Amino acid sequence: MTDQALPFDPADPEAVRRWLVQLGHTAVAAVHPQSLVFDVLPEPPAGRTLVVGAGKAAAAMAAALERAWQAQYPDAPLSGLVVTRYGHGPQGDAEACANIEVLEAAHPMPDDLGERAARRMLESLDGLGEQDLVIALISGGGSALMTLPAPGIELAEKQALNQALLRCGAPISEINTVRRHLSAIKGGRLAVAAHPARVLTWLISDVPGDEPSLIASGPTLPDASTPADALAILEHYQIEISPSVRRHLSTTRQAPGEADAEFRRDRHLVLARARDALEAARDVAAAEGLEVQLLGDDLEGEARELGRAQAQLALDTQRDAARPCLLLSGGETSVTMQGDGRGGRNVEYLLGLFSALKGAPGIHALAIDTDGIDGSEDNAGAIFGPGCWQERGRLDLDPDEYLSRNDAYTFFAALGDLIVTGPTRTNVNDFRAILVLPRTS
Repeated sequence: MTDQALPFDPADPEAVRRWLVQLGHTAVAAVHPQSLVFDVLPEPPAGRTLVVGAGKAAAAMAAALERAWQAQYPDAPLSGLVVTRYGHGPQGDAEACANIEVLEAAHPMPDDLGERAARRMLESLDGLGEQDLVIALISGGGSALMTLPAPGIELAEKQALNQALLRCGAPISEINTVRRHLSAIKGGRLAVAAHPARVLTWLISDVPGDEPSLIASGPTLPDASTPADALAILEHYQIEISPSVRRHLSTTRQAPGEADAEFRRDRHLVLARARDALEAARDVAAAEGLEVQLLGDDLEGEARELGRAQAQLALDTQRDAARPCLLLSGGETSVTMQGDGRGGRNVEYLLGLFSALKGAPGIHALAIDTDGIDGSEDNAGAIFGPGCWQERGRLDLDPDEYLSRNDAYTFFAALGDLIVTGPTRTNVNDFRAILVLPRTS
């Protein structure tokens, strides 16, 4: 392959950077709700059609559903309520909903507005019958956004447990197991409130493995876990729990399960997942002549350690590379907080990668959260090339020192390498791309 056949000039770092950033945009666009719902619309029921939902993509899902519904069924009424993260609501009048109300609440730490939204959703389902249809729009982030504590549990208790689980590096599957069993709406309970109406759940997956009941803690799907599982998770991480939480987890009955007859008419459909984003990027890169390796769409573990492991993989790949190679991966890593720095899991992963590569020539990398927000900062992620190693030396930045206090945001901000997109209004978790160029000598 000649350099002229590439979509960028390998000798031009800015051209490589632009190409990687555009590849990230391509991946995100492939999982945006606006292109996902028209072909999967159900037939209008004999009764009412009511929409509920929660998540970072909930507003965009609602807008896409409403536009498609009005185009296909102009005489069939549609109404409802969804909740999304602050700043992830309709972006301009063209994306606003006329019949589905969009509320905003806090994420990842739940607040009282999320609790009010959850109560209103449950109230809206009261009195539905077998001729009615409920369409539930569920995406990542919905668990924190739709917070309604179980009887006897205070919101402050759930907030404290949520914070402790996030700080200890627990995987999202374990965090959501605890959330389900301390909730009056998750773990299938929202669907139970809607029955005997039929419930159709559309999901955008942000969980490794794409298990539907784990997405946003499965408010409309049966739950296979038990309260004892939630208690064991809290004890494993040595998280202090109040007497009321312990009593609830020790005495409450299991959440609605697959054997419950109420779910027999319900259906669910995963509209988008991490693999879809990765495959969209793979197809573009392959068509432009690059070799592409998909490393997995469900990678978990400590973010910095994954970065270090993939640094070695990139170096090994470069050793045998005859042409440019792109290493793609997705999933959701964890960050165990050791300091008081700033940054989410994507920049922490990148800083681990950056530190291990030590400016190896010909290796560029990008990592973003597909929702546009890495952790709780204003960036989606970051990007770097081999030249950044010299720049960090000029600025006297020690990557390991920044890692020691979980301060990757500050590190990449100093280099000018943060990627800021704003909320994308979708969410299939992390998108990571390492571009490995063959050595020139």
